[in-house]
Amino acid sequence: MDDVFTRFDLVLEAFWLTIQLLVFSGVASLVGGTVLAAMRVGPVAVLARLGALYVSVIRNTPLLIVFIFVFIAAPTLDLLVQTPFVVKGVIALSVYTSAFVCEAIRSGVNSVPLGQAEAARAMGLTFGQTMSQVILPQSFRAVVPPLASVLIALAKNTSVAAAFGLIEATARMRFFTNNNAGDLPLIFITFAIGYIILVEVMSAGAFGLERRWRAAR
Repeated sequence: MDDVFTRFDLVLEAFWLTIQLLVFSGVASLVGGTVLAAMRVGPVAVLARLGALYVSVIRNTPLLIVFIFVFIAAPTLDLLVQTPFVVKGVIALSVYTSAFVCEAIRSGVNSVPLGQAEAARAMGLTFGQTMSQVILPQSFRAVVPPLASVLIALAKNTSVAAAFGLIEATARMRFFTNNNAGDLPLIFITFAIGYIILVEVMSAGAFGLERRWRAAR
């Protein structure tokens, strides 16, 4: 453990990269998942089918396969050739997580009474206005717990990036375990505590947001 503590700056840098992957992928996934959910519940049949197809394919594809496509297959197709590895990691995580965000938000949309949308249309609002001003604000309040679960899963999924040259927390843990074989349990515990802190912060934020929105009703 002396090696870990004397070079603790490497641990912090690794978790900082993990946080960056989590934040950028989380924001992109929320945007992408919201768009997909709007497509799935929208009046355009072609878009609804495309959204359903995307969700079905991605949810049934292992995250590792998505990473392999983004990092290895895409460059052979002249795609993402000059893209930095961090950006590729964000893309892979966002492509995968957006499907799960979509389903969480869609469940929230379906929980909003149908009369809300009918009243909005009766007032002359377009589908986009109805979704953005009436349906989605109510949906987000209803799906804070499942969305938090998706984002917590995303935080743990960032560890897959370790296999593709990104020195995030799991990759740095592997570095220390390779150099300090006698301290494996303590090194594992150290990095596990880091992940636990990250997840607990997210859980506390989701709980606070849910309680605040519940009180505002």
